[in-house]
Amino acid sequence: MSAWASEQGLALGQQCVAHKSNEITAIPLLLQGLHLENTLVTLDAMGCQTKIAEHILEQKADYLLVLKANHRHHYQAVQAHFLDGPTPYPNRERLVFDAFDESHGRLVRRRVFASQDPTLLTALSGWPELATVLAVESIRSVTGHPKVETQMRFFLSSAKDDPQLLATAICRHWSIENNLHWVLDVTFGEDASQVRVGSAPQVMAALRNMAVGLIRLSGLMNVAAARRLFAARPRLALKLLGCPITE
Repeated sequence: MSAWASEQGLALGQQCVAHKSNEITAIPLLLQGLHLENTLVTLDAMGCQTKIAEHILEQKADYLLVLKANHRHHYQAVQAHFLDGPTPYPNRERLVFDAFDESHGRLVRRRVFASQDPTLLTALSGWPELATVLAVESIRSVTGHPKVETQMRFFLSSAKDDPQLLATAICRHWSIENNLHWVLDVTFGEDASQVRVGSAPQVMAALRNMAVGLIRLSGLMNVAAARRLFAARPRLALKLLGCPITE
């Protein structure tokens, strides 16, 4: 698993998930190796654990976590707060984000509602320093198909920033899928790699992450095109690595 800096487009670190273990134990190990002060840490649903939230706060950062239904009582409290009543999203809730995204034959509307209601925060008192609860509604349709799908997700955050910034952070969180995971799989063929013995997979993963970071820092945003360029002109690749080149 990797730590991704969404603004810089860089993988800051990685942590191997031990055999017969899961990401819950690996996340604190990954975070320990990072300087997180004054940052906002977003995690997938696996990271929605109070101990992980405490770990982030101890490093003087804020958390933004996906609340899943397996936290049954807290999930039901948030769901009831946002959705119960004669109309969804009572007037006390603040609409902080509303945008359409039309790409790849799909039209998606995303709305983000934020609440700092004291009653709700009290019901979620088990979450350390919780300050804001957000509801994200995604409405999707595919061109040429009448079916419309609606998905609702809830987020918990200790950040006291403007909820609009948290809405932006939620959108940026998914950038790791397109800007790192997709690049590693499609451009570098990571999933098809036959390197599986000893520490070799971790070393190769680190080298791939470093390559993506160096390419992005050089100003080349298309990683596949950059690989073709460096394959044709290897001296440029050596220059990117800081190796002295004699003309």
